[in-house]
Amino acid sequence: MQEKKEAPLRSDAQRNRERILEVALAELTRNADAPLSVIARKAGVGQGTFYRNFPNREALVLEIYRHEMRQVADSAAELLQDRAPDQALRAWMDRLAGFAMAKAGLADAIRQATSAPGSPGKPAPTPVTAAAELLLRAAEKAGTIRPGVTGADFLLAIAGLWQIDPTDDWRSRTDRLLDLVMDGLRAGAPGR
Repeated sequence: MQEKKEAPLRSDAQRNRERILEVALAELTRNADAPLSVIARKAGVGQGTFYRNFPNREALVLEIYRHEMRQVADSAAELLQDRAPDQALRAWMDRLAGFAMAKAGLADAIRQATSAPGSPGKPAPTPVTAAAELLLRAAEKAGTIRPGVTGADFLLAIAGLWQIDPTDDWRSRTDRLLDLVMDGLRAGAPGR
């Protein structure tokens, strides 16, 4: 039996979905328990439209997470277009840190959505890992970082980003952490 493929959304339906995601991101970042009815009202859609797109809170939160991670991941290739690979990697790390700090409020909503009984669990950061791989391979090929570092290694090395309090002086702390990671990546680089 063949699987039924989803038809592409009509343009108005796509706009509704995007508006829901935009409002949900803002509302859930402020308050992880924001009522879905408030999100629907602020997005200017009815309950039926809202639930047709996102049948429950978990589906909404996980789609926001996927959407935001795709945006961060997509920026890797853009940075490589006009920067040296190691500079593109460092700039991307700054974008990832900014994402982590800006979305700290959303982290509570993600934790709630992925820890609920029967929830699908937090999706793996596959687009981010792929973006890290792209940048690492380019910098490795240029000889500006040590060879053999994987995207998974890299994400483990920068995991401290998610421990930094976004209400403190997060910028200087993330700069120090990311500079330390870059120094480690550059150590032993053949082109240095």
